[in-house]
Amino acid sequence: MRLIPAIDLKAGYCVRLLHGDFANETRYDASPAALLEKYRDMGADWLHVVDLDGAKDGSLGNRAGIVHLAAQQAVKLQVGGGLRNTAAVTQMLDIGVARVVVGSAAVTQIEQVRNWLQHFGPERVVLAFDVRLDEGGAPRVATHGWQRQSDLSLWSAVENFSGSQLKHVLCTDVGRDGALSGPNVALYVEAVQRHPEIGWQASGGIRDSADLHALQQAGASAAISGKALLDELIPREELQPFLPNA
Repeated sequence: MRLIPAIDLKAGYCVRLLHGDFANETRYDASPAALLEKYRDMGADWLHVVDLDGAKDGSLGNRAGIVHLAAQQAVKLQVGGGLRNTAAVTQMLDIGVARVVVGSAAVTQIEQVRNWLQHFGPERVVLAFDVRLDEGGAPRVATHGWQRQSDLSLWSAVENFSGSQLKHVLCTDVGRDGALSGPNVALYVEAVQRHPEIGWQASGGIRDSADLHALQQAGASAAISGKALLDELIPREELQPFLPNA
């Protein structure tokens, strides 16, 4: 399992949201470029970038910053937020982004996203399903920057892409995101059991290296971490087993 550091961009700044709440953000002084350099030096080979402005309203509000990040070659970028049409996806890939992360469109425009998987290739498209657990514990998908809650289960959302060569799915437990409360390990255990052919990226709640080891044991192919890395809560030596270039 590899650790993929995350940078969330809002109006050009690096921020973290608590539970996906746009009104509850923490802004960090470090520039996105400085953070990329820091994570590269730690040994990361991928960086997860989210355009929060794009996720919220579909605009590519942080495009200039993403272009700058993509211009360097040492770390591969997977970028999401507002990628809801073919032009936006093509633009991201054309500027040097290695993978696009598709969220809302994977729920609302299934056939189009299936076409993207076929046209661009399954290695270049990650489907992102952000979930909240209902009263029965079932993961239900939220869309549009977590502002809209659907009745669609995570499992039904994935089944919509059966036969499409889907290879990468990023799943975030919104209730744990940015809260340092520990990841929903049971969710990823079930995800891997249901769909072992998919590389599952686990996101939300990571607070220490024990969480990373637990996700590795669960069978996740990658762990996405934002706040714990930004706040330097995990000693660098404890991160090294999960950073390919460390």
